[in-house]
Amino acid sequence: MRELNLADLDDMALGATLLGAGGGGDPYIGRLMVHQAMETYGAIQIVEPSELDPDGLVVTVAGIGAPTVIAEKPPAGPEFVGAARALAKYLGKEPVAIMPIEVGGLNTLIPMAAAAEMGLPVIDADSMRRAFPQIEMTTFTLAGITATPMAMADIKGNVVVFNTTSNQVAEKLARATVMELGMSAAMSAYSMSVAEVAKYGIQGSMTYCVDLGRKLSAVQRGERGAFDQFLDFAEGKRVFSGKIIDLDRRTTAGFARGTVVIEHLNDPTRIMRIEIQNEFLIAFEDGRPIITAPDLICILDHENAAPITTETLAFGQRVDVVGLPCAPEWHQPGMLELVGPTAFGYEVPYIPISEFRG
Repeated sequence: MRELNLADLDDMALGATLLGAGGGGDPYIGRLMVHQAMETYGAIQIVEPSELDPDGLVVTVAGIGAPTVIAEKPPAGPEFVGAARALAKYLGKEPVAIMPIEVGGLNTLIPMAAAAEMGLPVIDADSMRRAFPQIEMTTFTLAGITATPMAMADIKGNVVVFNTTSNQVAEKLARATVMELGMSAAMSAYSMSVAEVAKYGIQGSMTYCVDLGRKLSAVQRGERGAFDQFLDFAEGKRVFSGKIIDLDRRTTAGFARGTVVIEHLNDPTRIMRIEIQNEFLIAFEDGRPIITAPDLICILDHENAAPITTETLAFGQRVDVVGLPCAPEWHQPGMLELVGPTAFGYEVPYIPISEFRG
């Protein structure tokens, strides 16, 4: 068990935003919420599953909705604790810990604030080690763990709890619900035992966020060799450097969808196109897929190495496109059907970042 301090919080926010692959929400509000929670309720404890009762209940906390809407309608805070408590009441059992469902700027930080208010530790694990747009896209789904019962709550105090026959149906029902709740809501789902988290979750995700953020922070400070050290640590590759010359972004069916087109800084004949569904999903160069989900496409500001989320993309930005490998836990039967290119409607093969040759 260790305490999350303010220095760790800054690095965690930076690392989580990068691993959000454009999604997961802007970390600014989330960081403020965690800071306030630490001042009000005390230190936040990060724990390993082995430190808890294996039969204890764990619930996740996350925001759901389109990032473009969340940027204009930031979370208030009580809705996340409200969702977690509604799920616990439905289950008739008090949780022993909170867990982020994914790694992404807002969705990594908000569980910290909710855990502090509830007086609970945060498990050092998640189910993606990146952000994905749909609820069923977790390693827990591959393990046969159901997302429901699920609780959803909005900032006005509306709460709904429901069960579904599959995690895919849970996504459809949750997406319809969030549209009725103003395109932004809190959710608590994937209730399970500590033992199940230890067996099926992606371990060490919160620590990895902090360590990765620390490496990226060194890049931002301009330390010699820091970018190469960052790439070595993340096993990533810089695949493109360019200027955004076209941007199509729209909010539809509960998602932020769109396309960003980037012209290479040194060779204007080279064009990269990245497809968006809350997150950056597939990167094409001259019509050929270069990086595909479940590996991560991350866009950094060329001048200061700040991760750019889908809602903050802008025409004329100079950017670096970096590819990172997905967590090793994803490489199991069913991965490509659940989170590969075809799961998003793209008839292209999975292209691991490890195969990229620049």
